Amino acid sequence: MSLGDERFMAMAVQQARSAMGTTAPNPSVGAVIVRDGVVLGVGHTQPVGGAHAEVACLRAVSDAGHTADGATMYVTLEPCRHVGRTAPCTHAVIAAGVSRVVVGSVDPFPPMQGKGLDDLRAAGIAVDLGLRKEACDAVIRGFARAVTHGLPEVTLKIAASLDGNIATASGESQWITGPDARSDGHRLRANHDAILVGVGTVLADNPRLTVRGVAGDNPVPVILDSRLRTPADSAVFRGTERVVVICAEDAPDVELPADIVRVPRGEGGVDIQAALTEVARRGLHRVLIEGGGQIARSVLDARLVDEVVLYQSGRILPGGRPWVGGKPLVSLADAVTLTVRSAGMLGPDVVLRYGAVHLVEA
Repeated sequence: MSLGDERFMAMAVQQARSAMGTTAPNPSVGAVIVRDGVVLGVGHTQPVGGAHAEVACLRAVSDAGHTADGATMYVTLEPCRHVGRTAPCTHAVIAAGVSRVVVGSVDPFPPMQGKGLDDLRAAGIAVDLGLRKEACDAVIRGFARAVTHGLPEVTLKIAASLDGNIATASGESQWITGPDARSDGHRLRANHDAILVGVGTVLADNPRLTVRGVAGDNPVPVILDSRLRTPADSAVFRGTERVVVICAEDAPDVELPADIVRVPRGEGGVDIQAALTEVARRGLHRVLIEGGGQIARSVLDARLVDEVVLYQSGRILPGGRPWVGGKPLVSLADAVTLTVRSAGMLGPDVVLRYGAVHLVEA
């Protein structure tokens, strides 16, 4: 691998990242085609039913008046070889005359796992595997976890005061953080497949749960509502064509303009692991949680969080509502420990990103 290989794969990773939140249930993949050090085309996975990254990239090459004959393709994920909504990408790569393919990650989907690479090699194409693997794996973490363990990738987002509260004692929360932090929160929404809240948030704030002020698609709202108390005229039903409401198995029969999913009861509401499993089954592999303190406690205790994004203001709210709820913790040995990944400023507010130990690895 050369420095040029590193640079072009970094471009492919950026292509993949730019499509996150738009490709579900497919993974977000990026591709770049290069010949003699010159980039001929770039591409990424299109919304479901559209072209995969490799085909999108080959089309960009053709649209620019070039061919891919003898070129190198850099792609973040192993090209697919099966027929689904689209034709196999391996066929397109072979037919285009590409002479070398540099791949970041092997496809975790059990029927694949290297078979696409075998097809390329059988066609006489040189294959190099593993360049920028960590970055490539990170982009498809949600897809990988869904196809191997039936769970999604989860980001827990909090906007809190300096003393760790998400609202005053009376429930007032708009706005604890400033406009820069709120815009960044909407960017988080845009690159996730689903946004999950509890019914308490719906009843208290009547949120739309849409992306506003930044470019991007709206995530699918998911509401945890064990007793089906969500009003049928809630704003969330007007902001998107698809809403998922997850209730307990013994919840009453209620008509809502949503996909109602019943799961076993859990502490304080529904079984959180069962709920997230149902979310993943619906092709929603990257989930942003913006719920209250009880939901935050549930997913942290269950070790079902990959990243915590904490927007912290300088406000102090004595007696407010903490971002982690539930019963008091007695022993330090039982504490969930997060690892700081990054820290920064957004206007007057601090943004802290933490990694967490997940129940299963992707």
